Amino acid sequence: MVGVLGNVEVAVSAVRTATGERLSSVVLTPMPGGVDRRLLERVRPRRVEPLDAPPAGSGLAPVPGDAGLPFLGHTLSYIRFGSAFTRARWAALGPVSWCGFAGEHVVIAAGPDATRAVLTNPDKAYSQDGWRFLVDEFFHRGLMLLDGDDHRVHRRVMQEAFTAERVRGYVDRTVPVLRETIPGWPRGRQVRLYPELKRLTLDVATRVFMDGRSGPEAEEVNRAFMDCVQAASAIVRRDLPGTRYRAGLRGRALLERYFTEALPAKRAGEGDDLFSALCRARTPEGEAFTDDDVVNHMIFLMMAAHDTSTITSAAAAYYLAAHPEWQERARAESLALGDGPTDAAALQSLHTLDLVIKESLRLAAPVPVVMRRTVKDAALLGHHVPAGRLVMVAGAVNHHDPAIWTDPDVFDPERFAAHRREDRGHRDAWIPFGGGVHKCLGMLFGSLEVTAILHELLRHHRVTVAPGYRPRWDNTSLPVPADGLPLRLEPLR
Repeated sequence: MVGVLGNVEVAVSAVRTATGERLSSVVLTPMPGGVDRRLLERVRPRRVEPLDAPPAGSGLAPVPGDAGLPFLGHTLSYIRFGSAFTRARWAALGPVSWCGFAGEHVVIAAGPDATRAVLTNPDKAYSQDGWRFLVDEFFHRGLMLLDGDDHRVHRRVMQEAFTAERVRGYVDRTVPVLRETIPGWPRGRQVRLYPELKRLTLDVATRVFMDGRSGPEAEEVNRAFMDCVQAASAIVRRDLPGTRYRAGLRGRALLERYFTEALPAKRAGEGDDLFSALCRARTPEGEAFTDDDVVNHMIFLMMAAHDTSTITSAAAAYYLAAHPEWQERARAESLALGDGPTDAAALQSLHTLDLVIKESLRLAAPVPVVMRRTVKDAALLGHHVPAGRLVMVAGAVNHHDPAIWTDPDVFDPERFAAHRREDRGHRDAWIPFGGGVHKCLGMLFGSLEVTAILHELLRHHRVTVAPGYRPRWDNTSLPVPADGLPLRLEPLR
């Protein structure tokens, strides 16, 4: 089977190279709304099957679900529908279900109570091996992949690189990059905004995190990062010619060489970029990173920093274009700041953008699921989950729970305002940055970076969208706009 699929992916890769198209473009072919709704209805199992028999006398129930297609399971449905898929399973089967996914039987934990049970992990039944299954070859020993004492020590050291003072410094390095780039984006015509944002956030990551500069070497490093990200979601996970997996392995090797060669100078210098900060980070107890630790964390952080910021910026730009009253309200606050230096405090004063970004994170979470694997038998809301099972924590389902949110499918940033605070309806109602001990350490900088991008965008451009347009998200890995997000930028004056 693997050999056959390997040959298929090689052939598809050759076609993709020749035509410039992605395999997922077939799965994501636009269809009338009625057809899409019927396709989504088919993800509800026609015949529910129990996954694993619970131990006799345990009082636990088996997890309900179905396998879907041979080997692929429901993978193609997830690529097309993303969080709408997990919401449909939640509606049909409840907060704990299972489905076939890329050759595995995966338990889905959806809704605030189920996600809370897994992410807080009181019985230490769930490990980060769920992520390692997908990304370890490319993001080996990144913070997200560590467990237990190993994770606690590494997180304590890394916190020294994300203090409030350091984050303010990263923001000060970010803003000039944005001001060099965003005013020059094309005006008066439709622009695929997602690629522009991706180039921008890669440039920010290169210059703020590594103190690098644009040029051939930076382009090579950026390409290696993108190859690693795309390889992490490859269905065929073998080092075969022409595959995304092979490109990812080569990208990882290039990044290891790059950071290893640069590391001695970073350790000896006094730079204020993230790379330098990780080299010198030390806890009061004297804990610090080895050279290998620094390399592993830099590779992971560069991926985490630019991908999530790009997706969030793109989603927020779309919603601002689709809701011009919110765009004008946010622009008024941005213009009121004037042309002076924009520091972290100034960005945090932009209250309308804060509401818009939070609502964009709710409706289009950049990380809609997180993965775990059981290391021992677990009881999950009365269901038996045996050791060794992959568990998909579908946090984006929580963002659409009608028991928490008013009209959950409607763009309504005011729901996060002080007089409503719907996000406080449950501790896990809104979890775009994850939860538990693995909650995103860089969420403050990430939020400020997105705010800074949108602030500069609003200061220089009016963003519009074609009537009736809605982005279709490609969920092959993290969700990205399948068509590049065509928006129109117009001058303000």
